Amino acid sequence: MRSIERYLLAWVLGALAFGAVLVVAVSYIVTSDEMNDVFDSGLKSVAEAVASYQHAGQGPDGDAAPQPPRPINSPDDTEIVTLTWTLAGQRIYASDPRVKLPFTATEGLSRLRVDGNEWIVYSAVRANGVAQAAQRVSDRQEIAGESAATVFPSLLVLAVIVGGLLVFGLRRGLQPLGRAARDVAARSADSLEPIPISNVPNEITPLVVSINDLINRLAVAFSAQRRFLADAAHELRTSVTALRLQLQLLERSGDEASRKEALLELTSGIDRWQHLIEQLLQVARSQPDGEVPRKEPVDLGELVRSVVGSSSIKAEQRGIDLGATGPTGTLVQGDSNQLTILLNNLVENALRYTPAGGVVDVEAGVHEGRPVLRVIDSGPGIPQAERERVFDRFYRGEAAQTLARDSGGSGLGLAIALSIAERHDARVSLHTPRSGRGLEVRVAFAQPPR
Repeated sequence: MRSIERYLLAWVLGALAFGAVLVVAVSYIVTSDEMNDVFDSGLKSVAEAVASYQHAGQGPDGDAAPQPPRPINSPDDTEIVTLTWTLAGQRIYASDPRVKLPFTATEGLSRLRVDGNEWIVYSAVRANGVAQAAQRVSDRQEIAGESAATVFPSLLVLAVIVGGLLVFGLRRGLQPLGRAARDVAARSADSLEPIPISNVPNEITPLVVSINDLINRLAVAFSAQRRFLADAAHELRTSVTALRLQLQLLERSGDEASRKEALLELTSGIDRWQHLIEQLLQVARSQPDGEVPRKEPVDLGELVRSVVGSSSIKAEQRGIDLGATGPTGTLVQGDSNQLTILLNNLVENALRYTPAGGVVDVEAGVHEGRPVLRVIDSGPGIPQAERERVFDRFYRGEAAQTLARDSGGSGLGLAIALSIAERHDARVSLHTPRSGRGLEVRVAFAQPPR
């Protein structure tokens, strides 16, 4: 795992080292340029002075100026060599005869290469001769290099000091992040309190705020999960108690008729128990972390006819007119199995709460440019005040508990339908039918029809 501290330090210290080298290089270039100007001006002054005072190699009496003794050692790297010439190009005087500079009768600066060394020469041309002052280019480069080398140790020490301060400051700056990490690590699995942000630096405040938001969502999810487990345990315990009582009635039955009635009740209780377990499984599978829904074309018209066909026997037994309408070809992308569960729950709820002689219509179509499913019944409907709560798991209003045909309702049907719809980017809403009686459950998909 990459360390942010080491990553930042590597870049910062690398930048400091590069900056030090860059400053030295710039110092060398600037110093060399400034020294060239100074030395060029100096060469000009020397050449003009020689031309003025040496009279192109002639003494005050017109005699040739005495030649200095020839040096027996190597040329001095810092020396400025001076020469005087006649206008015809005959050398009269040389401060260092070993330097074989050629004659130049052009006024000004020039660069010449002599015996492998590059020289800068200034020639002063007068009426009675030519005076030259010359200096090696390497001498100037050496002086500029020495100046840059003098700056480098100071910059190196400065880089080390600044680097140390950066290390110290960076570690102190990351301490709040370490404290926040230790705070989270020290918490138990049941502790979902938000992380305090009062002492958190501005740079990591968005991260801590996002973590707190995640903690809040987890707290809500865990709370809902605990409520669901408590409600499920209550429902299962109630069903088990009912089965135990029915079994006791069966055991105590004294005649065949009582035995058959008790056996019928026991069978009905087992069916309700099985239905409850199936719905609990459907709830688990419809959760966001459950099975990933498949994406395949689903014909809503075919889906409606399939669900109505499988529920027709139950509707006939209860004396309810169950019908299906909707053209084929209204396609949505989704999981056909989960959409079948969604519609089955809606139809089953409608059949359960619609009285005998009532009507349940299941429709597929397009509304406001969106594919929709509708389940419309002629039952008692749901009061406006309860329409938000009926999507809660295990919630059953007083009217629903009174009017249900049997105790098989668990209050999970609409919750399952809502969860599956949300996984398909669909919205479930409750409406009053045009007749003014009953309930219309509408599932509107966000995707356009295909």
